Amino acid sequence: MTDNYLAVAMEIAREAGAILREEAKHPAQISYKREVDIVTQADKRSEKLIVERLTKYFPTHSIAAEEGTGHESASEFCWHVDPLDGTTNFAHGYPCFCVSIALAQQNSYALDAAEAPRDTILCGVVYDPMHEELFAAARGAGATLNGAKIQVSHNATLATSLLCTGFPVHERFASPNIHYYSDFTMRSHGVRRDGSAALDLANVACGRFDGFWEFGLKKWDTAAGVLLVQEAGGQVSDFAGRPYELGGPVILATNKLIHEEMRSVADEIAVLYPGPTLPR
Repeated sequence: MTDNYLAVAMEIAREAGAILREEAKHPAQISYKREVDIVTQADKRSEKLIVERLTKYFPTHSIAAEEGTGHESASEFCWHVDPLDGTTNFAHGYPCFCVSIALAQQNSYALDAAEAPRDTILCGVVYDPMHEELFAAARGAGATLNGAKIQVSHNATLATSLLCTGFPVHERFASPNIHYYSDFTMRSHGVRRDGSAALDLANVACGRFDGFWEFGLKKWDTAAGVLLVQEAGGQVSDFAGRPYELGGPVILATNKLIHEEMRSVADEIAVLYPGPTLPR
């Protein structure tokens, strides 16, 4: 059944990507969700198509979509949809954005009554329509780029690694990431900030980046990318080394070889810049 889920997600991602390519030919029609948080006509058109298609194929499933047009149901299955990850890039004509679609199964085996149910990601797709790159993964079946198997990089030290991260478009002064950005930049070959968490994770999965971290991402930002990294042989956790929970305060995704070194550096930075906004 997972193969069917993945095939549908791939088909829908390509259709949504075609919308983004079409919209990219024209000046972006921009509105704002918050003071600096952009939403475009492309976001809305892409999400409308994705939600309609998923509802048609899987009418009992829940859909959590960034622009709010999804719906909840009693199903244990939930699709996490980012119809245009990298909206600011798109609005400025910078060709670094994607469609991200993932299916998660909510497990109700909480260890105690206070523990929230956990999500198991079953399949995920990240599609870069401008470069026609389709990243796809199904749990236990590996990860691919345009049908070819992919693996994380083999860099074994932080000093020889290329990293990536991102910054929030709102509540910027509450984010601690500038301290991490500065320190990791000095300790590595460099840090890129491309403005699309889903593509960053996909690029860790295929070995272009060796590690990625970011704060405050939503489930639809990371669900597909997390599975890609894991199925490509990488590791995903929080800064404490605990398994990353979708929607958690911080994510660290690496090629596994530099994971503990990056965690150690993150601990050092948190000590230097203590505060309630620094997850430990």
